[in-house]
Amino acid sequence: MKKLKTKKGVAKRFRLTKKGKVAYTACGKSHLATSKENSRLRGLRKKKTLDNVQSTKYLKRMLPYG
Repeated sequence: MKKLKTKKGVAKRFRLTKKGKVAYTACGKSHLATSKENSRLRGLRKKKTLDNVQSTKYLKRMLPYG
């Protein structure tokens, strides 16, 4: 059986947690941070988890060895 290919664009943006959830970093922190409030930037530091079941299933198929 052939090895499964990982979608590299997905691998750079998402990762699987030990419990099988999909974790990602929120967007909007990389530049123009001086105009954003400190509380907003603090919230953007945290990793987010994906709650949508359909999207989670789709992303897990793209990360076969995640």
